[in-house]
Amino acid sequence: MTWTVTPEPYDSPVAAALWRAYYTEVSDRWYLLHEGRRTDPAELEREIATRPGADLAPPRGVLLIARYGGEPAGSAGVRLLDGTTAELTRVFLHPSMRGRGGAPLLVGAAEDAARALGAARMILDTRGDLVEARGLYARLGYRETAPHNDDPYAEHWFRKDLA
Repeated sequence: MTWTVTPEPYDSPVAAALWRAYYTEVSDRWYLLHEGRRTDPAELEREIATRPGADLAPPRGVLLIARYGGEPAGSAGVRLLDGTTAELTRVFLHPSMRGRGGAPLLVGAAEDAARALGAARMILDTRGDLVEARGLYARLGYRETAPHNDDPYAEHWFRKDLA
C-alpha cells in the first residue's frame, strides 16, 4: 500500500467526513479529560457548521487529503495569514492509519503547499492533551513559541521556518 496526498475542495464529501472524524476525536478527548463525557452530537453538528473550512480554499488556502491505498486516511489544511506566514490546521489521520508514515508525509506536503502560497514560515497551535501531535511537530522541526492567537483551546504554539 502507498500514500498519496492531493488537494481536495474543503466542502467535498471526503473533506466533510474527515473533518467530522477529526472534530469528534479532539472534542471527545477534551470533554472526557475535563468533564468526563463525550461530545453531545448536537454540539458536534453546531461546531462543524460554524467552521466549514472556507478559509482552506484557493487562492489563500488549501486542504490536503492523504490516502492510503486509495482510501481517504487523513487531512491537513494550510491558510495564508499574511504575505509570509501560513497556518497549519486540521492535521488528522484516522487512528487505524497512524504509525504508517502518513503524518510526516502529510505535514511535508502542507509545508510544500505553504511555500507555493508564498509563505516563509508555518505556525500552528495545539492543546496540551494532544501529546502525539506535539511530538510529531517537534520531530519535524517545529519549535514552541509565544502565542500567536487567542484560541481558547490552544495551549501550545509552534513555528517552523520554511526557507
